[in-house]
Amino acid sequence: MESRMCILAVDDNIINLATIEQELKSKYEVITVNSGARAVRFLSREQPDLVLLDIQMAVMDGLETLRKIRNLKNGSSIPVIMLTSKKDKDTVIEGSKLGIMDYVIKPFDSQDLHNRIERALKRAGKYHAPD
Repeated sequence: MESRMCILAVDDNIINLATIEQELKSKYEVITVNSGARAVRFLSREQPDLVLLDIQMAVMDGLETLRKIRNLKNGSSIPVIMLTSKKDKDTVIEGSKLGIMDYVIKPFDSQDLHNRIERALKRAGKYHAPD
């Protein structure tokens, strides 16, 4: 059996993480971390297929986390989708400069989230349609 694609979900709200995990676990292996620092530590050791990254987090926000991810050895090639409750164009523009593949406004629609993940994985050349 082929191993499932791995998604790292980063959000400082455990309810959001639980929701994301519930939503995606039937299709993907989902790793959850509740801070930017933990995400960076995880990514310095592991290479998930995609990162779902919340923007608004205490201590280290999503943009700062993304900057640190991009500075990691393999960090520049990891597809990142930002999760944001801010309909803040500046944040999305800043994220785009750092190479995000997409962004999803919270609360997200589950079909939309699945579609965007699939699209990002395809663009990154990582998506294989299930047999």
